[in-house]
Amino acid sequence: MLRCTKCGRTYPETFRLRCDCGGTLLVEREHYDFSGNLLPYFDMRRYLGFLPIGGTYLPPPVPAITPTVSLQLGPIFGLFKLDYLQPGGSFKDRGSFVTVAKLIEEGIDEIVLDSSGNAALSMAIHSLPAGIRVHVFLPAEVVPQKLSLLIRLGTVLHFVDGDRMEAHRRAREFAEREGLAYASHWLNPYFIEGTKTIAFEAYEQADIPDYVLAPTGSGTLLLGLWKGFRELEKMGEIPELPRLIAVQASGYESLCERSNERNDLADGIAIPEPPRLEEMKRALEETNGFCVSVTTPETEEAWDWLMGAGFLVESTSAVVLAALWRLMETGEIPDGSKVLLPLTGSGLKLT
Repeated sequence: MLRCTKCGRTYPETFRLRCDCGGTLLVEREHYDFSGNLLPYFDMRRYLGFLPIGGTYLPPPVPAITPTVSLQLGPIFGLFKLDYLQPGGSFKDRGSFVTVAKLIEEGIDEIVLDSSGNAALSMAIHSLPAGIRVHVFLPAEVVPQKLSLLIRLGTVLHFVDGDRMEAHRRAREFAEREGLAYASHWLNPYFIEGTKTIAFEAYEQADIPDYVLAPTGSGTLLLGLWKGFRELEKMGEIPELPRLIAVQASGYESLCERSNERNDLADGIAIPEPPRLEEMKRALEETNGFCVSVTTPETEEAWDWLMGAGFLVESTSAVVLAALWRLMETGEIPDGSKVLLPLTGSGLKLT
């Protein structure tokens, strides 16, 4: 069922984004046995027993089980989760896969979303073979290479003279006016069901980290990690949750204090007014976590290091390493800690 995070009202598992009270929704199910419900696949179908979709409505391509690479970062044990290796080049393939499967179940063949690039590309890649028409509202400044890919994937593009938040407002207005399904990952509970599988994979590959750093704009990755580790805890698979750290871009913070200096390299998380803000705060509170924001120079230094280490990622991915370096210096992450660092987007889309 779907449960409202604001008033607690429940709904059937249809494609619905908000409660009648205006609150956001999360999928709520009871799972009792983790290892006993794993399926013999080497991709995301391994976790179908924990997802609110049926096995007969699965769109290609199926997201991969991505590697977790262990590196010693001075006194810290780093676990780099290589989700930029997904078919669409970002972790968002996980959420798009579950979302499109749900759309197919309900016979929805035309949707609207807003995106700065990665979410639109991911939804387009999964919607195209499913015969779903995708309208994308884009802010004024979009990476040209991503725009070219969206055109090749047959999306209907709507350019907005404004920032990411304006694109969000315009997309919702268009969907309501045209009577189309609005499928933005910001509000979509099924998208979070997809991103929670990162927690499942990381646990199977490297056990429980002490800390998890997540690039955080709209919060779909942070909330997916929180939900995935919570479900593992409820099933008795892990004794406690790792501490979640929301990494934000300076100048666009929603959880940290807003800075006057804008991070121009972290466009993927340049979302100052996320609709799931209260849930994000709850995730940090429940895990004894906190937020940290990083600047353009910090992001650039970390990006250069990652590229030099062989991780071909886009710049937003680098914020987690930039944050880790800062927290190591301040002692907020102590020596000997095991830290999960999701690398979220491919640098190949920038070439």
